[in-house]
Amino acid sequence: MNNVLQDKAARRLLAAILFLFLLSILFDLADAWNHSQKIQELLLTQNRAVASSLLELGVSEEDAAQSLTNTAATPEGDRLLAKLGFHENTDSWYIPTLSPSKTLTLLLKSLLLFTLLSAALLRYLLLQNRLQQKAIETVSAYTTGNFDSLLPQTGEGTLYRLFGSINHMAAALKAGQEAEHHTKEFLKNTISDISHQLKTPLAALSMYNEILLEEPDRPDTVRAFAQKSEAAIERMKTLILSLLKIARLDTGSITFQKIPCPLTTLLDKALEPLTLRAKTEKKQIHLPKNPAGTIHCDPAWTTEALGNLLKNALDHTPEGSQITILTEQSPLETRIQITDNGPGIPPSDLHHIFKRFYRSSSQTTPGTGLGLPLAKAIIEGQEGTLTAQSPPGSGASFTLTLPNLTKP
Repeated sequence: MNNVLQDKAARRLLAAILFLFLLSILFDLADAWNHSQKIQELLLTQNRAVASSLLELGVSEEDAAQSLTNTAATPEGDRLLAKLGFHENTDSWYIPTLSPSKTLTLLLKSLLLFTLLSAALLRYLLLQNRLQQKAIETVSAYTTGNFDSLLPQTGEGTLYRLFGSINHMAAALKAGQEAEHHTKEFLKNTISDISHQLKTPLAALSMYNEILLEEPDRPDTVRAFAQKSEAAIERMKTLILSLLKIARLDTGSITFQKIPCPLTTLLDKALEPLTLRAKTEKKQIHLPKNPAGTIHCDPAWTTEALGNLLKNALDHTPEGSQITILTEQSPLETRIQITDNGPGIPPSDLHHIFKRFYRSSSQTTPGTGLGLPLAKAIIEGQEGTLTAQSPPGSGASFTLTLPNLTKP
């Protein structure tokens, strides 16, 4: 109750109702006084008419005065009035229409109406105050990051529409809070991964530097460990760049293009930096001659994904192996398959190869474990798919699929 009366608008509304009640009483009293004046005028007119009639009939002034002032009723008088049509239910303009009891009744009705109206208004204000207090508590909880409770939306009216808007705002804030938490966790994990992966090449560089400082007069040793340092630095560079690319893909800060690109151009660009390595390792990469067709994609990123898949095939196949690239197109999608005849992927590792930094315990080839996760992120970022298969004794096969048309 005190909370309601503390509301300035509620106090004004109650004051307005009280003012209207008092104004109604004043109107009732004025109306009653006006009626009493009219009644007095009617009675005076009636008495003048009766006195005039009596005098015209020859009744003496004393008898006429006695008739007008007499207050005792006789049966003969009642019979005469009844014969003339005057009785208790007679509706005549000169019969008194308002009495003190009727005036009191009007006042009581006004008081009852005021009481009922005030009670209804007070109940409404109490309910509104309860809703407002709940809204204050709920919004205060939102400011502390607690979005467990929501404001009621089952009613109608402006207040409930406001509550609905606040609930929508709370949902957006909660989503933003969860996204921020996810981003913090992602950054935490990324920094942890970078720190863990950089420990090995940094330790190697430190050791190589100590050897170089201790053997300044042995050119062969200096040259050998300088080359090892360069390899370690290159590995660190590749690792950092791959992690940064994955981080940008995960946070959605990269917008992929959707432009037509000839398959021949795309595959040639992916093969170009690996041709010399394949020749050095005596491995053959079979590519259909001038594969027909056009793929809708981001050329730069898709080339990198294809390059990672081809590099992975070179990393995990022995000397003299063969790597085959097949393409297939339909009206809806383009499929590129890269297959090798190497030892394949163990069944226990097949479902983990797209995880970051995952390396099989049986794997002896160098690598960062980021090439396949990066390729998958690039393809899925373009609404495509990347899958792997490795039947026993048949090598490994990676299938890249991209839609030919952009989604509306």
